[in-house]
Amino acid sequence: MFQPVQMEKLSQGVVRQIELLILRGLLRPGERLPSERELAEKMGVSRPSLREAIADLQERGLLVTRAGAGVYVANMLGSAFSKALIDLFASHQEALFDYISFRRDLEGMAAERAARFGSDTDLKVIDTIMQKMENAHLKRDPSDEAELDAEFHLAIIEASHNIVMLHLMRAMFDLLRAGVFYNRQQMFRQRTTRDALLEQHRAINEAIQARDASAARLASEAHMTYVDNQLNDLLKAERHEEIARLRYQHEVTRG
Repeated sequence: MFQPVQMEKLSQGVVRQIELLILRGLLRPGERLPSERELAEKMGVSRPSLREAIADLQERGLLVTRAGAGVYVANMLGSAFSKALIDLFASHQEALFDYISFRRDLEGMAAERAARFGSDTDLKVIDTIMQKMENAHLKRDPSDEAELDAEFHLAIIEASHNIVMLHLMRAMFDLLRAGVFYNRQQMFRQRTTRDALLEQHRAINEAIQARDASAARLASEAHMTYVDNQLNDLLKAERHEEIARLRYQHEVTRG
């Protein structure tokens, strides 16, 4: 039952290290790897060993080569949902509110875990993004603040140190960024809404920085409940406006 002990090939050591970097979310989909020369130096291996490892990872769909541009982490997130399912998400409001409910549950858990398990550096990352949100909040254009909103939530998920949750939620946020569930810009158009959202993010951040796991979970869940209510109100307002336009057209045609 005992087998001879064999030295691990250098290329396999490279493969294992890159796999773990992707798995832990340190190398992100679409991210470019350093040049072959730089990567070989950083990892202390020969270029032939590095090329062998890269070829292995490419064959398994973890890395891709773009002609004249280098080697990139493959975008594997899109495969989490089929195009047919994404189209269904985009065309039915039921999916929108299920998505928010899903996020409420998972992000509440993530905030709780971040407060408990996040390292000091994890918490610094979250706080740094929060400070960027504070600065972006002063701008009239809400685009930067809306983008930082997604980064803030993903930083909390990363700080939760749950690999499965991380990759699943990255896929969900990619769909959100693409406008599959709703246009995030809508949430930031009204000044009062922007103020409320910023205050909610402050509450989440303060609880995590204080390592108050229970408060972090409650603050995160309260935030998503607010988002649910706001989007529900926006959809109602759109329906009411549509009916009002029909009434107006009817009045005009009646003379």
